Amino acid sequence: MFKKKLSLLSLSLIMVLSVFLAACGSKDSGTGAAGTSSEGAAVQSDGTVDSSKLEPVKLKMFMIGPNQKDLPLVQEEINKYLTEKINATLELSMIDWGDYSQRMQVITSSGENYDIAFTSSWAFDYLPNAAKGAFKPLNELLEQYGQGIIDVLDPRFLEGTKVNGVNYGIPANKELAQQFVWRFNKKYLDKYNLDISNVTTLEDLEPLLKTIKENEPADVTPLAVAKGFKPYMPFDFVLGDEIPIGMYIDTKDFKFVNILESPELKSALDTMRKYYKAGYVREDIATLDGIDNMKTGKWLVDREITQPYAELGWSRSAGYDIVTRPMQDPIIYTGSAAGSMMAISSYSKNPERAMMFLNLLNTDEKLRNMIQYGIEGTHYTKLDAPYIEDLPAMKDNYSMPGFALGNMYLTYLHEGEPADKWEAFDEFNSSATTAPTFGFNFDTSPVKTEVAAISNVSKEFISALYTGSVDAAVYLPKAQQKFKDAGMDRVIAEAQKQFDEWKANNQ
Repeated sequence: MFKKKLSLLSLSLIMVLSVFLAACGSKDSGTGAAGTSSEGAAVQSDGTVDSSKLEPVKLKMFMIGPNQKDLPLVQEEINKYLTEKINATLELSMIDWGDYSQRMQVITSSGENYDIAFTSSWAFDYLPNAAKGAFKPLNELLEQYGQGIIDVLDPRFLEGTKVNGVNYGIPANKELAQQFVWRFNKKYLDKYNLDISNVTTLEDLEPLLKTIKENEPADVTPLAVAKGFKPYMPFDFVLGDEIPIGMYIDTKDFKFVNILESPELKSALDTMRKYYKAGYVREDIATLDGIDNMKTGKWLVDREITQPYAELGWSRSAGYDIVTRPMQDPIIYTGSAAGSMMAISSYSKNPERAMMFLNLLNTDEKLRNMIQYGIEGTHYTKLDAPYIEDLPAMKDNYSMPGFALGNMYLTYLHEGEPADKWEAFDEFNSSATTAPTFGFNFDTSPVKTEVAAISNVSKEFISALYTGSVDAAVYLPKAQQKFKDAGMDRVIAEAQKQFDEWKANNQ
């Protein structure tokens, strides 16, 4: 009888504890449904914030890019403004490009308290980190404290970056679509009267490459690409273009395929092998991490992703004229929507204030330009609106990665940039077609062993094959077999299963 009473008492305690933990979990879930009383009361009916109703907080933020000498100076001005606006200060830490993903994984795994971090489809990977709980769910925080973001962003940014219906990051307002172009050094086009009006495909380049090879010194590279080069192919890649699994852009059956078995890849590999043997690319291309063609000017053509008026920026940076020809029409991929984002850490103690900051960053012209360009009179001079002129201190002491810092549409322009630049971005995004898997995020956890294995096979074969450094007739069958042995078919089957379920729920 005593044991029975003890058992019932224990059960009662467990039930009370469960309710308590559930309540705690609900309060700390990061959705921001209720927020703290001061945060909620501070938001006015028009969406603005009454900072006098807020307790002061310090926000910690990690950003990709090299550290800047004048960052403390600019932070001081930013914090004066943020204190006035949302009674917060910002501690901004930069982590260099090559170290960012690894450092952020260590910071996240250790449970270090921070509030905001840059994330994307290519650095501190958004999808896997959202899936494993590194970032706070933002839907309700957006509704309560981020209405300005919702108003200014193309809704496809937020829709395309949802994970199981939940937003875990705020995309930067910039080009939404992706378009690959051939980028040409105009000097050589003019010198040899080369016509690029009908150049679209890899094969179309051949007569131009031949002209440069036969008439220019050996240090002029006809096709200036490094080991990361991928011939454009009409696929929507499910795991990035390093893993040859994708769906045809114009698919009718919505099936993932093994791209290694496609006629498009076979044709591209044959062409690249021909170009490699002819000396149109660097002999060491398969091991070449990068190529300094923009700096030297000794090149005819390379491959890039464009945006409106990109030629003007590239030409200004290079110091000579660059022109482009598109390989394909603009397409909106899930990965392009997630190309630049900011997430709130699941460990953040101030998620409401962090969202207020992100809302300001995406709606407040003064803050947005201050964090990118620094201080007027120190780092830049204002010209007739909306133009500025960089001062030496910007280049030397405060050169920030503008694309990573929120709403690009608020930023000042430089001399030579068209006044309608941001209207052109809107038109570019509006003209784009949507990839067949847009909004679908593949959860690789059921096949994580196979994904790891095929990633290793990719490192072994993809660069050598795609750059023409090896004979596809010999190495493509070897690659196909190794990918199959590593579990390629199981990954494709799992991706298809998840996609079919997702599509059925998102008709």
